[in-house]
Amino acid sequence: MPLTKESKDELIQEYHRHESDTGSPEVQIAILTKRINQLTDHLRTHKHDESSRRGLLKMVGQRRRLLTYLRKKDYQGYTEITDKLKIRRRK
Repeated sequence: MPLTKESKDELIQEYHRHESDTGSPEVQIAILTKRINQLTDHLRTHKHDESSRRGLLKMVGQRRRLLTYLRKKDYQGYTEITDKLKIRRRK
């Protein structure tokens, strides 16, 4: 189930860098985190849904790559977003 336009707009407004920003790493990480949480809840109910599990793993990998990029470019922003979204950090 994809995110609704309203919930996606709320995430963009909360994590954007400037007014017309929709694609910064912070925004992408926030959107992926929301989708990952939704899909995790779905898979708790539907344990044998392998195609959704594969999609979940792809999203987790994409978020991990974005977090690594953000960690290299802006460590302060990395710590802020991981604290806000309650994502475990790498040491």
